[in-house]
Amino acid sequence: MEGYMSVLSSIWERIQSNLFPFLEEELGPMTDKQQKLVSILEIIRIEDSIAYTYKTGRPPADRKAIARAFVAKSIYNSSTTRELLDRLKSDKALRRICGWETRYQIPNESTFSRAFAEFAESRLPEEVHEALIKKHMSEHLVGHISRDSTEIIAREKPIIVEKTKKKKSNRKRGRPKKGESVPPKEPTRIERQKKMSIEEMLTDLPTVCDRGTKINSKGYKESWNGYKLHLDVADGHIPITPLLTSASLHDSQTAIPLASMTS
Repeated sequence: MEGYMSVLSSIWERIQSNLFPFLEEELGPMTDKQQKLVSILEIIRIEDSIAYTYKTGRPPADRKAIARAFVAKSIYNSSTTRELLDRLKSDKALRRICGWETRYQIPNESTFSRAFAEFAESRLPEEVHEALIKKHMSEHLVGHISRDSTEIIAREKPIIVEKTKKKKSNRKRGRPKKGESVPPKEPTRIERQKKMSIEEMLTDLPTVCDRGTKINSKGYKESWNGYKLHLDVADGHIPITPLLTSASLHDSQTAIPLASMTS
C-alpha cells in the first residue's frame, strides 16, 4: 500500500508543480473546484477509454470532451444536464478544461443526453475505474477491506415490482408424518449465489430504481427513491470494488459478488 501511496504522491506533485502553473498561465487563477476537476481528469484519464467511430453521415460531437464534462457534472454536483450546460457556457475556464474553446462549440442538450446514455450503456465509469485499479493496485497486497453502502437518490419514479404469491401447501403444520415427503424450501439469493459465477451473480442482482429504507445514526427510518452504491474500500480510503444495485437490496445479498470481484 505504501508503494501505491508513493505513486499518488508523485502524481499529485507533478500536477501541482507542472500542470497547475501551466493551466493558470492559459486560463488564469483556478478555483478549488477547477483544480479538483483537473486533478481527477489527470489521474483517471477518462478520454483514453473513449473509442467512438462512425462510417457515414455527419461526424459526431467530440465524445472525449463530453466525457470530461461527464466528470465535471459530478464534481460540480449538477443535478441536471441543463444546469451543467449553463455552467459550461458561463465558465470559460471550465469550458476549456473540458475541451471547448468557445461556447458555440458546446453540443446541445440532446447530444449530451445521448452521449451520457452511451457512457452508461457501455459502463464507461466502471471501465475507467477498473483500468485505474489494475494499473496502480494489481501488484500490491491489500491489508484491510472495509465494506459499506450509501443511498443514491434518483429523480426517476421507482418501478413497482409485483411480489409473487407463495403457493399454499395442503400439508398441516408441524412435524411430517413418517414416510411423508416434504417439498424442498426455495433457496435464498445468497444460497443461489454459492453455485454461480461472478457474471451470473451480478446479473441476478436487481438494478432497477425502487424505494429503499434504512435506519440512520439517530435511530430513525429514512426512505429514498433510487439506488444503492456498495463499495469495498482498501487502506488509504481507496475504492476497490463498486457495485450499483436497487435501493431495496440488503447489503448482505451483495457480500459474495463484492468479495469475488475484489479477489
